[in-house]
This record gives sequence, C-alpha cells and structure tokens, in this order.
Amino acid sequence: MSEEKKLIYLDNAATTKTAPEVVEAMLPYFTEMYGNPSSVYSFSQKSKEAITAGREKIAKTLGANPEEIYFTAGGSESDNWALKATAEAYKEKGNHIITTKIEHHAILHTGDWLEKHGFEVTYVDVDEFGKVKLDELEKAIRPTTILISVMFANNEIGTIQPIKEIGEIAKKHGILFHTDAVQAYGQLPINVDELNIDMLSSSGHKLNGPKGIGFLYIRKGVKIRSFIHGGAQERKRRAGTENVPGIVGYGVAAERAARTMKERTAKEIELRNHLIDRVLAEVPYTRLNGHRTDRLPNNANFSFQFVEGESLLIMLDMDGICGSSGSACTSGSLDPSHVLLAIGLPHEIAHGSLRLTLSEETTLEDIDYVVDCIKKIVARLRSMSPLYEDFIKKQK
Repeated sequence: MSEEKKLIYLDNAATTKTAPEVVEAMLPYFTEMYGNPSSVYSFSQKSKEAITAGREKIAKTLGANPEEIYFTAGGSESDNWALKATAEAYKEKGNHIITTKIEHHAILHTGDWLEKHGFEVTYVDVDEFGKVKLDELEKAIRPTTILISVMFANNEIGTIQPIKEIGEIAKKHGILFHTDAVQAYGQLPINVDELNIDMLSSSGHKLNGPKGIGFLYIRKGVKIRSFIHGGAQERKRRAGTENVPGIVGYGVAAERAARTMKERTAKEIELRNHLIDRVLAEVPYTRLNGHRTDRLPNNANFSFQFVEGESLLIMLDMDGICGSSGSACTSGSLDPSHVLLAIGLPHEIAHGSLRLTLSEETTLEDIDYVVDCIKKIVARLRSMSPLYEDFIKKQK
C-alpha cells in the first residue's frame, strides 16, 4: 500500500486550521457551561462571563474599549452591517458612500444593494499594485458623503492599503471610516485610534479561530442601528443568542495571534519572499500580483501566461497542494478575478492566476516542493497551448 500523500495547505486566506488551544477553550461551553447568557439564574452566569472575557481580549488587541466590540457570524455580516446600517442611520446627512474596485464581494454586493435603494456609491480605482489612489479618493468626496469603506489588506493579492492616510482624509472631512480587516487582523498590528478607524470587520476563522464567529468594532458615538432584529443581545444592537463557544474561541485566537505576531509574520515573510523569488526566477512569463513589499506577510499571488488557473489548481491538488485562484467566495465562478482586472491585467492573464497563502506551519521544504511542482505543471500546461507555441515561434 502506498504511503499517504503529504498535504501542503497553502490556502490560509480562505480559512485556517483551528488552533488546539482554541478548541480546548471552547469545549466546556458545549457540554458543561451551556447556559443561555441571557437567562437570569446563576448557571448562565458562566456563559455571560465568558462573553465578557472574549470581548475584553479582542478589544485589547485593537486598543479599543470592550463595549465597542459587537459579535457577529463573520466578516460578511460585519461588512453588511457597517454599510447598510450606516446608510440608514445617516441618510438625513447624505446618500453617498465611497469604496474601491478591489473590495471583497461582501462590500461590493452590499454596494449594489444600496444603489438599488437610493444610495450612490463611488468605486475608486487602484494602481497597478492594488493601492488606492488617495487623490482620487479625496476628489470623490461630496457634501453628501457619509462613509468611506476601504479594506485593510486585499484578500487576493495581499496589498496593504494606506489606512492611516485614509483615516486622516475621512476625519478631516467629517466622514465615517470603515475597514474590512478580515485578512489583516491577526497578521498586522492595528490600533483603531492611531488609524482613525470608526468601524472594523473581522472573522475568527482567518486567524486560527473557529468559523461562524466575527465582530464589528463600532467606535463609541457612531450612530449605527441594529442589523439583526429580535432580542436585546449585544447591547440591543445584534439580536440572537450569542455563540458562546465561538466567542470564547475567538478571544483565545485573537490573544494568541497578537502574542505570536512578530515572530510568526517574520518567518512567513522570509518564506513568502523565498517563494516569490524562486517562482519569478525559475518560471518564465510570470508576474507577481500586488505590491512587492507592502503585502500581507503570508500572501503570494502570481499570474502565469498561457496557463489556465483551474487546470493549474487541479494538477497542484494531485500533488497534494492546496492553493486558490483568488477568493474562496468566488472560486466557483469562471469569470476572472475583479481584483486582477482592476490592477490592469488583461482577461487572458488574469485567468492564469494562483494565490498561495502560508501559515505558521509552512516550512522551507514545503515551499521548495511547491515551486518544483509549479515549474513542472506550468511547463506541461504550456506544452499543450497553441498560443504558447505561436508565442515561442515569434520570439525566435
């Protein structure tokens, strides 16, 4: 019997392995301390205390107050809440929202929905590296602008945005600033006061926490209403019995991410750079997507000319490698990534993209094996491409 094939998981932007200490912390809240935190008897007090502790741990990592952290089911809900509830609460002041062309679909599709309901949304361009054009962002501001929403770091190409500068622009014009920090939280240091952030979305499963739990940071004084109506949970702003095990797990994961961040990301950057250097040096007609240095520590995104991304992923899978052609939320779609089109890639090159996202468990051996496999697969796929054949003939 052949020995089991090694799995090399390089799709940590899609989801991460839940850390053992996170699972361990959660378990008692399923079986022993299962009381509903809204009940009055003392048995439920343990659940209530666990939520408070989770909220405090997360707030501390952001330089926020615990009462500014509102638990949700994840990043998509937090993004929807930030945009829809702000639009509703501030509609007397104005009906204009500014975002970018490379946001996650949780923002873009919410923007579409708002446009159908009488709001105006401006989608600002980015440069060839995926950075927001600050002058264009500021020019887009109108007297009716109520919110600017720009992601902290892109989920596909990893580019980190100039969040501090965007926060300053928003503050100067008296406009609220929301950031989708789903990919950045736990990977980059974030202080909401220093960066002038009014609202921030995050999701537990991106930083070795459980799925189905997220939060929206809402600065005190921001007039935002409930998004889910029902009971009085989350200080009357988000109805529904709290996901106590999820909150406990997220608190532990957030604390763990903050504690290990410096050492972990330094290692990831070293391996990421090795991966990028080898691929660019050894696989011809390849480009790196996103900013070379201002990118998430664990993200590498390539486009291979004359190669179909789907075929590349299937063949990598056969070698035991998990990668992605973009966002996990769109990997079922055959359209090229909206992010790659926004940075100026033509359709045929955008189709040949591969995103690899590392974890603290990734080793140098893993990276070298992956690069060797990519070289072999790309060469094989190109050998079957008439376009590549024509291109090579022309080069001669």
